Amino acid sequence: MQSDQKPIIGVVADLHRRPKHAVHSVQDKYLDAVTAGAQAIAFVLPALIDRPGGAFTDPHDIDAVLDQLDGLFLTGATSNVDPAHYGAALTDPQSPADTARDHVALAMIRGAVRRGLPVLGVCRGFQEINVALGGTLHQAVHDVAGMHDHRERDTDPLEAQYGPSHPVNLAPGGLLQRFAAGDVAAVNSLHGQGVDRLAPGLIVEATAPDGLVEGYRGDGSSFLLAVQWHPEWQFRENPLSVQILHAFGQAARAYRAGRHVAHAPARPATDVLAA
Repeated sequence: MQSDQKPIIGVVADLHRRPKHAVHSVQDKYLDAVTAGAQAIAFVLPALIDRPGGAFTDPHDIDAVLDQLDGLFLTGATSNVDPAHYGAALTDPQSPADTARDHVALAMIRGAVRRGLPVLGVCRGFQEINVALGGTLHQAVHDVAGMHDHRERDTDPLEAQYGPSHPVNLAPGGLLQRFAAGDVAAVNSLHGQGVDRLAPGLIVEATAPDGLVEGYRGDGSSFLLAVQWHPEWQFRENPLSVQILHAFGQAARAYRAGRHVAHAPARPATDVLAA
């Protein structure tokens, strides 16, 4: 494999149970954001856990997959993270779940962070990263006193659902403030859940007018960024989204370059002396 090849970014799939068959899927807009926005190769990671001998049931399986990746992208989804993962009881029995994705995504996030693999999360992915690293979630933001209703209207067309919904205040000196070249950005809003307690090691990057955390970064040297909104939606038309995806791609390229340097065969002493 050549070091000048595009970075490979893993994208965790959702598991949808159809009447006759289960389907692992990733929406095309996310793959477009990876391939065109981050200028990378998208590698879809199925959520295989609930069968004998299924993939990703062993920590070594997770490491084997992460060994092949230069970045990890956690997408949005219609499902919610099981509150058992952050020590809470489920408040709404009708809350859509995806236990397979929970298992794979949370393990992948922890493994990626341990090794400094670049990570980008949006919407559910934003919530997954927070939970994986020890944070908690509001299971229904709209039921929390003082919080706004951040959900989209089901009856609206996609253009309206994904259109600008509210501003976010960008933290001074943060990545997003630099990307936006300003202190405020207009974002879309299509989520019922949100961050309650931010995980240790995460730094607030953006907040909604009601104070809800809508963006954060990791406090380490590796790239870890997540936003509650959907920058992948028509990203070419949004300068902030372009910057987010570009930075993610750049981080993945740097990680790949570092991997190849680390694994390059040692040059014979005679070659080093002659250089």
